[in-house]
Amino acid sequence: MHAFEHRLLPINGITLSLYCAGPEQGPVIWLLHGFPESWYSWRHQIQALADAGYRVVIPEMRGYGQSSAPDDIASYDLITVCADIQAAMDLLGHRSVAVVGHDWGAPVAWHLALLEPQRVNVVAAMAVPYGGRPKRPAIDIIRSQFADRFNYILYFQQPGVAEAELDQDIPRTLRMMMHNTSAAVPKDLFLQDKPVGSSLYQGMQDPGAPPAWCGSDAFAVYVATFEGRGFHGALNWYRNFERNWERTAPLAERKVEQPALFLLGDKDPVGTLEAHTLQKMPSWVPDLEQHLIEDCGHWIQSEQPEQVNRLLLSFLERRYIPAR
Repeated sequence: MHAFEHRLLPINGITLSLYCAGPEQGPVIWLLHGFPESWYSWRHQIQALADAGYRVVIPEMRGYGQSSAPDDIASYDLITVCADIQAAMDLLGHRSVAVVGHDWGAPVAWHLALLEPQRVNVVAAMAVPYGGRPKRPAIDIIRSQFADRFNYILYFQQPGVAEAELDQDIPRTLRMMMHNTSAAVPKDLFLQDKPVGSSLYQGMQDPGAPPAWCGSDAFAVYVATFEGRGFHGALNWYRNFERNWERTAPLAERKVEQPALFLLGDKDPVGTLEAHTLQKMPSWVPDLEQHLIEDCGHWIQSEQPEQVNRLLLSFLERRYIPAR
C-alpha cells in the first residue's frame, strides 16, 4: 500500500483535509467521495492509480472528517463546493487534472468539468449521471412526485429531523446505508413505498455488521469520519437544490465536452431515480463512454473494485493527456 500524505489546506473560507498518494510528478487525479462516505471509500482505486504512476489527491469533502463543517446550509451549494476543489488545485499548482466522482462527488465532478474546461482534462462519474440543468429545481419535481409518499431526499430537507435518526448510532447508520443500497438486497428496497412521516430505516434490513466489502479497518475509518460531528454537514448537501439551480444558471447551455466515463451498478437504486437523466446524458456529454457493472449496487468502487479499476485505468490510459 502506498503511503498517504495528509494535508490541511486553508482555502475558500474553510480548512480542507486531503490525502495524497503516488509520485509527485505524476499526472494528477482527484477522487471525490459522496454521501455518507469517506475519502477512504477510494482505497482500492488509490492503490491501483498510484501503482500506475498517477498522483492521486483525495479530499474529505466539506462537512466530512477533518474538513470544516459550517453550520450554514447555504455553505454547501455545488458552486461553493466546486470552489473548494478549484482553490485547492490552485494552491497545489494543478493546471491539468482528471476528476473522478461518486454519488454527490459525481455532480461536483461534472460541474468542475463545466467550470474548468481548460484544467479538467477528462472526467469520470459513478452512479449519478449528468443531463443538463433542469428547467426547475429538482426538489420541486420530487415534491410533486412524492406528495403522499416517503422520499429520503424530502426527509433530509428539514434540519434536525434526519440528524436525530442518523446521529443516534453512527455505526448502525453506516451499515444500514451500505447494506440497503448494495447488491445484497433487491434493487429498489431503498426506494420502497411507505407513508409520509416514515423514518428512513423503516422497512429496511439491519445486517448487524458491515458488508464483506467494507472490512473492519475500513469501516472504522468511515465511523471516524462522522464521530463527534454527526451527519449535519453531510446532510446539508441535500438542502441546496434551489440554490444549486440558481447558481448554475450561467452553465445552463454548456455541455461537458471533455472525454467522459460513466459507471453504474446494475442493482443501484440511483439508476431507477435517474432513468430520465440517463437517457438525456449523451446529448449533454457528447464524448461519453458508459458501462453497466454487473452484480453491483450503489457503492460501486467498493463492491466491484477490480472491474472499476480496469475500466478507469483503461479510460485514463486512452483519453487522459495532461498538459505539459
